[in-house]
Amino acid sequence: MLISSAYAQAAPAATGGADSSLLSLLPLVLMFVVLYFVMIRPQMKRQKEHKAMIEALAKGDEVVTSGGLLGKVSKLGETYLHVEVANGVELQVQRTAVVQVLPKGTFK
Repeated sequence: MLISSAYAQAAPAATGGADSSLLSLLPLVLMFVVLYFVMIRPQMKRQKEHKAMIEALAKGDEVVTSGGLLGKVSKLGETYLHVEVANGVELQVQRTAVVQVLPKGTFK
């Protein structure tokens, strides 16, 4: 015949018990630790800094919004603030839309 017979092989003997299972989990644990220090921890730090910046906003601060608008804070509210982008032109934006606070005198 053209097809040869296939026979099952005997199962290999079990070696090591708990040691081999812990060793097999080690790469997964190491990957999680690296992920934490490379991605999660820096993101949490940026969020904390952004929250502190938002809470420290004051009237007269010059800011950049997430849409790229430059302006001076004219009114502050609980969740919204008014940004003056030109003489007599005010926009109402959410506090969280502020991305950066510029040094005084940057925006004219």
